[in-house]
Amino acid sequence: MTDSAENQPEQDPRQEKFVVDTELLTEDQLQGLVEEYCTRYHGLNDTENPMGEQSRVMSAVRRGDLVVWFDPVENTAGLGVPA
Repeated sequence: MTDSAENQPEQDPRQEKFVVDTELLTEDQLQGLVEEYCTRYHGLNDTENPMGEQSRVMSAVRRGDLVVWFDPVENTAGLGVPA
């Protein structure tokens, strides 16, 4: 028996992560995502002050270098690189 892609069930599209337009979010929501990103990613790489990266991260969001991903299965949002 083989595990080819043809025999795999298709994922429900309602369960796939998707990008949320930042214009739909409040400034507080965006700031919370930026803070979470800074503490999660910059806090783990020996950055002395991970929260000092907030302005750079927010600028990356504004430029579109980072986007807001929403995971409907986990009901969570976070910043990440665009697909």
